[in-house]
Amino acid sequence: MTTDEQGTAHLGADAGLEASRVSWGVDGRLILDGVDCTAPPGAVTGLLGPNGSGKSTLLRVIAAVQPAGSGTGEPGVRFGGEDLAALSRRRRARVLALVEQDATTDLPVSVLDAVLLGRIPHRSLLAGDSAADRDVAQQALATAGALELAGRAVATLSGGERQRVHMARALAQRPRLLLLDEPTNHLDIAAQLHAMRVLRSLADDGVTVLAALHDLNLAAATCDHVVLLSGGRVAAAGAVADVLVPEVIEPVYGVRCEVLTHPRTGRPVLTFEPRTA
Repeated sequence: MTTDEQGTAHLGADAGLEASRVSWGVDGRLILDGVDCTAPPGAVTGLLGPNGSGKSTLLRVIAAVQPAGSGTGEPGVRFGGEDLAALSRRRRARVLALVEQDATTDLPVSVLDAVLLGRIPHRSLLAGDSAADRDVAQQALATAGALELAGRAVATLSGGERQRVHMARALAQRPRLLLLDEPTNHLDIAAQLHAMRVLRSLADDGVTVLAALHDLNLAAATCDHVVLLSGGRVAAAGAVADVLVPEVIEPVYGVRCEVLTHPRTGRPVLTFEPRTA
């Protein structure tokens, strides 16, 4: 990583994410237990697992919203060779963006102003929004499929509309590492597919994407790489075709699983049935 005279962080196209031995707990209970997680550069990595497996917590630790706890060995989160936790908040915000699920606000702020918050790390501390900032925000809204919402108050939006605005704010940061917690939450089918196409396009442009997903078929259709958590540990990680298989999925999710092949894309398509007694 190098920096320019304003301190903006620059990473090469080969910047990948490596989280090692990450642990985190609360009230004596481990939520993450020595997790190793890799997101290859310029790829969409799906972070999968049942409810309570630690997906949201891992994203927050990677983003340094929560500190990595002590575990076996020295925990660390590095991107492009840099220790993310060691960066100042401002520098880190130039490198990564985190889209959390169900982020709400009652403040009387417009959608455009909310998206412009993503430009704060890229301007001097006392500067206001520039014309260039507003152009970036408008482009981010258009990419996220939310341009028509620009003049609305955030507090008046539906859950799906807010989700698209949160995505646009992250895009306005122009991150090299994009972390997303359930980015398709609250979205209808068309909007889910659009969101995943946006992530695919960002990865193709060199952004490293790590997205927590509940829908295994969305992951199978879009991701290059997946990390499957179970009980705060990594149950499996690797290529989609190697991880999204019955012998891996069934014990983690407690279901019967069959994997078919999509007739057009060749990607896996998963079907599920409850386990019988």
